[in-house]
Amino acid sequence: MQRATKGVVIGGAVAVVVAAAGFGGYDLYRSVSSKPAADAVPAPKVTPPPSAAEVRTAAHDFLTAWASGDVAKAAALTDNGSQATAELTSYRSDLHVSRLTLTDKPATGARVPFSVRAGVSYDGQDSTWDYDSALTVVRDPSGKPVVKWTPAVLHPKLAAGQTLEAAPSSTPPPVTAVDRNGQVLTAAKYPSLAGILTELQAKYGNTLQGTPGMDIRVKGADGKAGDSLHPLSQGKPGKPLRTTIDANLQAQAEKAVTTQGPDAAVVAIQPSTGGVLAVADNPAGGYNKAMMGTYAPGSTFKVITASTLLTTGKVTPGTPLDCPKTISYGGRSFHNVEGMQIDRATLAQDFAASCNTAFISTANVLPDGAVENEAHDVFGLGLSWSTGVPSWDGKVPVGSGSEKAMTMIGQGQVQVNPLDMASVAATARSGVFHQPVIVPVSVDNRQIAQAPQQLPSSVDADLRSMMVLTARQGTAAPTVGTLSGDVGAKTGTAEVDGQTKPNSWFLAYRDDVAAAAVVPNTGEGYKFAGKIVAALLSAN
Repeated sequence: MQRATKGVVIGGAVAVVVAAAGFGGYDLYRSVSSKPAADAVPAPKVTPPPSAAEVRTAAHDFLTAWASGDVAKAAALTDNGSQATAELTSYRSDLHVSRLTLTDKPATGARVPFSVRAGVSYDGQDSTWDYDSALTVVRDPSGKPVVKWTPAVLHPKLAAGQTLEAAPSSTPPPVTAVDRNGQVLTAAKYPSLAGILTELQAKYGNTLQGTPGMDIRVKGADGKAGDSLHPLSQGKPGKPLRTTIDANLQAQAEKAVTTQGPDAAVVAIQPSTGGVLAVADNPAGGYNKAMMGTYAPGSTFKVITASTLLTTGKVTPGTPLDCPKTISYGGRSFHNVEGMQIDRATLAQDFAASCNTAFISTANVLPDGAVENEAHDVFGLGLSWSTGVPSWDGKVPVGSGSEKAMTMIGQGQVQVNPLDMASVAATARSGVFHQPVIVPVSVDNRQIAQAPQQLPSSVDADLRSMMVLTARQGTAAPTVGTLSGDVGAKTGTAEVDGQTKPNSWFLAYRDDVAAAAVVPNTGEGYKFAGKIVAALLSAN
């Protein structure tokens, strides 16, 4: 029974199919066995590779169109017209190709090597770029022989995603700084100038540095420059940056600051122009103490105090002015170094001996702010100098009482550095404040500080006579007393809270060179800073 039932079901199914198809059972099975099913995969169509003749023709036509500048035609002869159009266009325009010769060589199968000779014009310079490349001929979906497009057709070093670009061949060399006579200044030879040379590069490099050469380079898919393939133009050298430094004096300064301890700084200036002739620090190459430091100047500041007194017309170098051991002013007691006392002294003698008490005794002669105004209006301190590199131009705040007394002897809130005090010596020597510069104004036409007033000629003559006396017979004589020429000087010993010894200061001029030095935590001015300044002035 079960087998009979199964046969009926099968017979019914076949009958239904036959009825639906309208065919007999024989036709149905014949159809299935002799015709492919609707979802069967057809056998792949066999396309023969391009023949040797087709390869030669396709390559020749493509190279001819490319060489002639017919980008549209050349791209149409590839299997990727849009990409070929973009990259062929870029090749000619971005690389400044003015003429192109493409010569095909014998093919190896579907691969056709060819030589490239590109005439390139860039920035007024012509060059010829010769190299070899290759292409491969394939059939497109329609069966037409075409060039298989890849970036390597343009140049064999190009991979997928890479292009060619015209790019700088190198970074322009750093600006070359030279001294006043054209001698090259380097940090290796003049270590104290290391920071200054870096500042000069940062400020003037873009305007004075040369133009780099240009190359044809590979440009990666990430936008980064790759291999250089061909030079397009030669770089142009930059202009040297002329400074006011005197290389010979700079060398002397570098040496001198190493002779008086582990911490010292000096600056030399040309009084007639304000040009900075030398800057040196020990240790070298670090913080530029010589131009950026902030120190109390001690008795070297008495050059400004004396100028203020002389300008009042109430005193002269010969005016009697006692020098007691101690004096009180503003509720504070002041003393001289080593308990010095000079009876029946004159202003000039007090200056030459660096008597603190004598100068403080004149505080009642001068109104509050008088010395500070002299420092600003005549000697240019605090006038926002523009030297060409960062510098500190001094601070002399107005004080009263004991603060006023301390200012008169260069203590308290007065803050300067060797650059500032070398400028003070230079102003005393010339009678006119010339703002110090390390880069001549002619380089960039920048605005420099101008002092509102200048020393009256009679005051300047008296001030210089006192500085000459100090150099020849006073506290500066042991160091500069035997130098020939017009020599004036002032020593300084600045006490600093927390230090076991005072800071040694010295300023002087000799003819058209003025200099100032500081040697912290050492002792009296002539013993340490004085030797540094003397070494520079001796080299003048």
